[in-house]
Amino acid sequence: MKSTIATTVNRRIKLAREALGLSQMKFSKVISLSSGYLAGVEVEKRKVNDRIIKLICASFGVNEKWLRNGEGEMFSIDPDKEFTKLVSLYKELHPKYQDYILKQIDLLLGIQDTAPLS
Repeated sequence: MKSTIATTVNRRIKLAREALGLSQMKFSKVISLSSGYLAGVEVEKRKVNDRIIKLICASFGVNEKWLRNGEGEMFSIDPDKEFTKLVSLYKELHPKYQDYILKQIDLLLGIQDTAPLS
């Protein structure tokens, strides 16, 4: 996904979040940041440090060079392609295993809500 160069890393974070279709709350939860801090980042009232950049890139497949400098593609992986692959693999499973996968995802979401990823 080619994107126009935004002037600041703060603005590019907002563009990436919007491209992923995530609310500030969901986006910030994944990277263990308060939604208030993320809102401050997006309106350029808060600074972005290396830790935040690394977490965004690792968690969402955002191209670090694009995020830091506005160079290259927004994503190092295509989120739609990854999702399509996931659905395709899921459909290949026996229904019993599909149920198991869904239960595991529910468990992981519960764990994620109580203990941030390190």
